[in-house]
Amino acid sequence: MSESINRTLVGAVVSLSGNKSRTALIQRSVKHKTLGKIIKKSSKISFHDEENISNLGDKVKIKECKPYSKSKSWKLVEVLKVFEGVE
Repeated sequence: MSESINRTLVGAVVSLSGNKSRTALIQRSVKHKTLGKIIKKSSKISFHDEENISNLGDKVKIKECKPYSKSKSWKLVEVLKVFEGVE
């Protein structure tokens, strides 16, 4: 039986690490087990960007897929919001 892989995450691009490769920062809030406080956790995920359309600061949607390399097993679905810079 093959299991469908359809995990998607939303994050911000923090690194342009070569041709067709990007790194996104994924942030989430979790409740601490014993204290009950809300804690912000983050992780960096490398993903494949076939057309090099995402840039630093862009908000992107990424999807889990088959491995492209040792560290890349996510690919770009769409750019949700283009970063406009600090005003």
